[in-house]
Amino acid sequence: MKKSKQFWLFIIAAVLVYTVIQVFIANGTMNQFYSNTLIFIAINIILAVSLHLVIGITGQFSIGHAGFLAVGAYISAIVTMKLDLPFFVAIIVGGIVAALAGLIVGIPSLRLKGDYLAIATLGFAEIIRIVFLNIDYVGGAAGMQVSHLTTWTYAFVCLVITIVVIVNFTNSRHGIAAISVRENEIASDAMGINTTYYKVAAFAIGSFFAGVAGALYSHNFYIIQPSQFGFLKSFDILIFVVLGGLGSLSGAVLSAILLTVVSTYLQGYPETRMIIYSLVLILVMLYRPKGLMGTMEITDYFKLWRTPKGGDQHGK
Repeated sequence: MKKSKQFWLFIIAAVLVYTVIQVFIANGTMNQFYSNTLIFIAINIILAVSLHLVIGITGQFSIGHAGFLAVGAYISAIVTMKLDLPFFVAIIVGGIVAALAGLIVGIPSLRLKGDYLAIATLGFAEIIRIVFLNIDYVGGAAGMQVSHLTTWTYAFVCLVITIVVIVNFTNSRHGIAAISVRENEIASDAMGINTTYYKVAAFAIGSFFAGVAGALYSHNFYIIQPSQFGFLKSFDILIFVVLGGLGSLSGAVLSAILLTVVSTYLQGYPETRMIIYSLVLILVMLYRPKGLMGTMEITDYFKLWRTPKGGDQHGK
């Protein structure tokens, strides 16, 4: 009952936020620069939340998320530009193909741990980039022309669906099993939990939503190129999760918003942006080693504020 109430409060809040921003966009109060920034924030939140499921919940150190982003971007672009199918079909197909790619990578590589897994996922992302770089059908190194189809409505709906699915997965028995894998994989295996299954499942779900983000990303610009999906892009997404706090979905969302805004206003100074990123990470590691939110969610802080100091409401 309590979780159902929280769900409907989230949906009501989401509808209100969408309606207010849509009104501002429709009547011209919010110009194209700010609406485009909001779309980019939504895309980055989807990427951060999807990687949060892999790293923060399941504890698998993956730095190849840009590869799944590229798969979703190129596959969705093929669906709309080559096959002339609707954009919502392209989003779904891009997500499904990215999830299949996640399964192909996840089944053999998720038996690895730590640095070895990171290297394997990074290698996959680079393989994907090089493959698209050498396929003339999608433009090769010159890139592929893509129609601008991403709107605030598409971005926001995909964002809400991503958060709802991942929150529900995390709160389910499957999510509890995935968290147990993160805390102690050996103990989880000894208790009869199929650790490989849950790692691959989380990896596939995260890959699906990275593919969805890729579809939105590719149709938000007029051209996509393999160079946009290099290993630095994977590190950008990783920074969202690490800065927000490993295990905190709220933290991933907040850090994605913060760093996207900083990046947008410093896009004319790429060197300065990277310096600020580095300084932010150093300061976080020094003063907040667990990230901005640690493993807590915003709702946890609400619970703390409602709890009277020194005991319950009767002073006990």
